[in-house]
Amino acid sequence: MGLSTLALSIAESPTLKLNDEARKLREQGESVIHLGIGEPKNKTPEPAVVASTSVLAQGDVKYAPTDGTPSLKNAIVRYTEHAYGKTVAPGNIIVSSGAKQSLYNILYALLDPNDEVVLLAPYWVSYPEMVRMCRGVPVVVTPADGSFRPRVDEIERAITPATKAVVCNSPNNPSGMMFDEAFISGLVALCERSGVHLVMDDIYHELLFDGLRPISAYRFASADIETSKLIVVNGVSKLYGMTGFRIGWAVAPQALVQVMTNIQAQTTSCPSPVTQAGAEGALNGAQNSVDTLRRAMQDNRDLIMRELASFPGVRCHRPDGTFYCLPDFSAYERDSVKLSQFLLEKARVVTVPGREFGMEGHLRLSYSGSAKDVTEGVARMKWALDPNAPREITIGGKQRVRDWR
Repeated sequence: MGLSTLALSIAESPTLKLNDEARKLREQGESVIHLGIGEPKNKTPEPAVVASTSVLAQGDVKYAPTDGTPSLKNAIVRYTEHAYGKTVAPGNIIVSSGAKQSLYNILYALLDPNDEVVLLAPYWVSYPEMVRMCRGVPVVVTPADGSFRPRVDEIERAITPATKAVVCNSPNNPSGMMFDEAFISGLVALCERSGVHLVMDDIYHELLFDGLRPISAYRFASADIETSKLIVVNGVSKLYGMTGFRIGWAVAPQALVQVMTNIQAQTTSCPSPVTQAGAEGALNGAQNSVDTLRRAMQDNRDLIMRELASFPGVRCHRPDGTFYCLPDFSAYERDSVKLSQFLLEKARVVTVPGREFGMEGHLRLSYSGSAKDVTEGVARMKWALDPNAPREITIGGKQRVRDWR
């Protein structure tokens, strides 16, 4: 089989691989705790269900406009004004099949072969692979001080004549950290000064805890969106827990949106009108489900931080938002892939290796599930790793003996 060098170079998604392994174990009757995926257990907001059902009930589900239905784009215009304080036109918006497709379309539109994209470690696992799929070169900036907060001057040193974009995700997957106002303003200024696009991945931007408020990069960018280097990506997957609807969008200069529309037309044609209607329903409906989800995730954040605090040798930044934390387990094992595989095999707990996020020695833990899963999952990890833990434990009715090390 003559597969392309580019296709063979793309890494398998570690999250989806672990999900598949966990599914197979469950099918075998194993008791698996999933701390790997960012998918809350909430029900889809009722306005989204009603709107989607209405489209299905009409029985006339056909192609939609490539860049999104006019009514959904108008809802996104209103959302952008409300959430960001920025007035944009429908022509500045393209709706895609998930924020992931929006990001890919942006990179495909911007990059020529060997163009560079600066990524801030820890970064979302798909960023480097998407850059490579667009024949670009990912350039990773890892904070010199060992924190999750790169300095603007570190990013500036990474920018070369080949740099086309910087990607920033705040609050961040996998660490849950939100970049502060000084950093965002400095990053916007750097990109405008350097003529480099700034892609803000804001998929978690309202899932913040402890009364924190989102920081809009538009506050510091050029007032004219058509000349600005700022591109903002968002969607309904995380804010409303509507991961299966696969609706995301990008807000960008109209010239870029038109190119992205051409790309989308030649690949997926259009997002489903059924799920677009659901996204529109969520955006236009009562927002109490967002507050409910946020409170639940904050409670789970507090719970997992308490559990990890009693875990000898583990250090963890307290997340400002999202569904994730990124504790440092290097006191037990520096190889995060080896550690993650061990925890799945021995303790039946799914985690994601920090290596995939540019942070070796760490594991990404998701607390988007139930409080019971969070508590039991960390307890199983302690049993598997802590030499002072009891040697035996019962998992899913089966007695297990610890033999780590």
